[in-house]
Amino acid sequence: MNLLQELWKEEDAVGVVEIILILVVLIGLVIIFKEQLTSLVESILSKITSQSNSI
Repeated sequence: MNLLQELWKEEDAVGVVEIILILVVLIGLVIIFKEQLTSLVESILSKITSQSNSI
């Protein structure tokens, strides 16, 4: 019975599971919106490049 109470009170594993779930969601979002993200980054970098050439 003490073993069950100790496992119930231990919350370290819950934090690890939460971090893994957050990472899975973030990776999923990146995979889903990969094309939009790459086009956004490319447009931002091209604007930075064009404006830095004018300085």
